[in-house]
Amino acid sequence: MGPEILVPLSFFAMIFGIVYLVYSTRNRERLALIEKGVDASIFLQGKTNGVSAWKILVVNLAFLLIGSGVGIFLALVITTYTSLNDGAVYPSIIFIMAGIGLLTGFKTAKDLDKE
Repeated sequence: MGPEILVPLSFFAMIFGIVYLVYSTRNRERLALIEKGVDASIFLQGKTNGVSAWKILVVNLAFLLIGSGVGIFLALVITTYTSLNDGAVYPSIIFIMAGIGLLTGFKTAKDLDKE
């Protein structure tokens, strides 16, 4: 067994370990609460209110990709019409616009949550 197979196996083992730890810990916490006589309705509190997590993820990802695309376009325009160094302009403008996109996505997700 060569070293090239160890990386995927280690990665799979790490992901499996994290998922197993999360589910086993959550199960133990719930069993402890049930043994103490706490009402089981506390497990359902977060699921009925608010927007689902995948919608927020999609909104943030969309704004991130839009911001990155606009950043690439702006960097191209800036380097075409100025004598600035390409190596400094592209990463800085892309990161700035991606950050603005994420901030806009956060504000939009917050507005979705209010509805």
